[in-house]
Amino acid sequence: MLKKTILVTGAAGFIGAKTAEELLAKNYRVIGIDNLNDYYDVQLKEYRLKQLKKFPNFKFYKLDIENFLLLNRLFKKYSFLAVVNLAARAGVRYSIENPHIYMTTNANGTLNLLELCRKNNINKFVLASTSSLYAGQKMPFKETLAVNTPISPYAASKKAAEAMCYTYHYLYDMDITIVRYFTVYGPAGRPDMSIFRFIKWIDEGKPVQVYGDGTQSRDFTYVDDIAKGTVKALKRVGFKVINLGGNKPYKLNYAIKLIEKHLGKKAKIKYFPFHKADVKATWADVSQAKKILNWTPNIGLEEGIKKTIQWYEKKRVWVKGVEL
Repeated sequence: MLKKTILVTGAAGFIGAKTAEELLAKNYRVIGIDNLNDYYDVQLKEYRLKQLKKFPNFKFYKLDIENFLLLNRLFKKYSFLAVVNLAARAGVRYSIENPHIYMTTNANGTLNLLELCRKNNINKFVLASTSSLYAGQKMPFKETLAVNTPISPYAASKKAAEAMCYTYHYLYDMDITIVRYFTVYGPAGRPDMSIFRFIKWIDEGKPVQVYGDGTQSRDFTYVDDIAKGTVKALKRVGFKVINLGGNKPYKLNYAIKLIEKHLGKKAKIKYFPFHKADVKATWADVSQAKKILNWTPNIGLEEGIKKTIQWYEKKRVWVKGVEL
């Protein structure tokens, strides 16, 4: 017997596809939507969708969460147990160039989904948020920190989405979990993110572009761990903000060394000035995730880089054609 139907937005995205896969493995029926925008090479999105379409209980619609009319039709067609909103405009630097699209997708798109959940009596909502909100705060980052100083339009748009979620919880008693992700990486990852780029550049003998001196640190989190945590976030919690991170920061230079080791190649590094909208360091306190969701990260950076490179080596010829 199939369990109830879950709507996963951003289903062709890096985290969206892995989360949909995790739900499908648990016998949920998944309706996936994505606008398949070209923020990064669409080949990757099509590759992820191809994997998902192997599951008989997966159905995909090309649909934008900004389109209330089409979303409304979808909500009328299916009876969703919950909505997992992983559709977003991501990327700190690009948000500075195109701030309006970040607000319309991340804030207005989230509002569209919340309003349709209210109208259709769907009581469970999961929102993907970001560690970028913690810029300048004391580490390790705890969910109780006031995140009122976003330093990029991307972070500000996610803050807006979080605030609207609380409003809908307060007014309509909607059960909402907000999961804040920390630097997610893994197979078929986003080509605008460091790990994917570094692997491709080092393997192809191209200069690795590092903004800053490489001593900035990130709480890298393997995508499988993130997907498992996101599925666990379907638990009824009232209203909770929960960090999903690796619980251990690593310097960028160390991540490069691991890639060099597993590829058996040396990196040619080209340093650029540190970007003002970047965060110098991230480190997740995941005690809430453990306590509320019974979730802890299982795959450390060493193993995660190794697994990512194993995928890359199998797909090397295809990845060569992926634009960064």
